[in-house]
Amino acid sequence: MRKYANFHGNSGVSEFLPAEDSITVQFKDDDKLYVYSYAITGKQHVDLMKSFAAAGRGLSTYIAKNKSMLKFSIEF
Repeated sequence: MRKYANFHGNSGVSEFLPAEDSITVQFKDDDKLYVYSYAITGKQHVDLMKSFAAAGRGLSTYIAKNKSMLKFSIEF
């Protein structure tokens, strides 16, 4: 897992791990890991989430604003 840069300083995301067809996200107040995959979440959403994660801003906001559409494939 990689530490989320959190340039705005108020993100709910603490760590992330991009993969070829998914992104795993851990939130600050949650010990669970959430895997968002191309197959379940959709390529467009996952690729946007990866770009927000790499930039260190916008990931938590994107997830919160699109929560009803962002189905995660695995929670562990």
